[in-house]
Amino acid sequence: MSEYHLDIDNQFGLLFDASECIGCGNCYEACKKENDLPATNPSRLGLAGADKDFLKDHLSDKTYTVVEEYGDIYARKMCMHCLEPACASVCPVGAFEKTELGPVLYNADKCIGCRYCMQACPHNVPRYEWGSTSPRVRKCILCYDKLKKDGITACAEACPVEATISGKLPDLITEAKRRIKENPDKYYPHIYGLEETGGSNVIIISPVPFEQLGYSSKVPKQSMPTFTMQAMEKIPTVVSVGGIFLTGMYWLTKRKNQLAKEENGKGKG
Repeated sequence: MSEYHLDIDNQFGLLFDASECIGCGNCYEACKKENDLPATNPSRLGLAGADKDFLKDHLSDKTYTVVEEYGDIYARKMCMHCLEPACASVCPVGAFEKTELGPVLYNADKCIGCRYCMQACPHNVPRYEWGSTSPRVRKCILCYDKLKKDGITACAEACPVEATISGKLPDLITEAKRRIKENPDKYYPHIYGLEETGGSNVIIISPVPFEQLGYSSKVPKQSMPTFTMQAMEKIPTVVSVGGIFLTGMYWLTKRKNQLAKEENGKGKG
């Protein structure tokens, strides 16, 4: 039986619509402000002639969401907040928690710095504070405190065109389906995150196939913790708990590396 909160009726989430995004960077800036993160690009440092330089930023311990440019289409990258998160599954000390509200949270006080979460994440999201004397893992937490208080994320609140909206996950799924149904020529007929890795609280719709916007098409439909359980079933019961965990971690890492290799090979073809 799953240990995660799979009853999504009362969970919150995020819908990103790449067809509507204008690349303004308001979501990027709102995330920085809400999480008290430092500026990491010229446009937000007030340097002249750098209005769109935030598009060159990348996920890091100081940047939890990015906007990337693909021709005339913009795409956001951030934690997907999987319904059954691999990061929580592989963490040996429970530093990651899938909350009943939906966001996947991180507890730095529990973290031992093993960074298994970084290896396990199929979306390559968690980042490590390599330059800190007391390093932590950093990622989007879907504005958890603000979500509890206001029912909306900072990025959704800042979006001027409803390219990013937040709310109850079932409502977001309904809205994504509505947009696709009412404008079939405008959208690729798939909701990214609805099935990938068993589903997530962040879902995405797009005018083009998702791999064209840097989203992996090789992410499995099964939840990543499923691979851990499959590995455990192959191990005799006399094996220690530590051995089971490491074997499960090996399977997750092997699967992720295989997907990455296939994706890279596809890109070179």
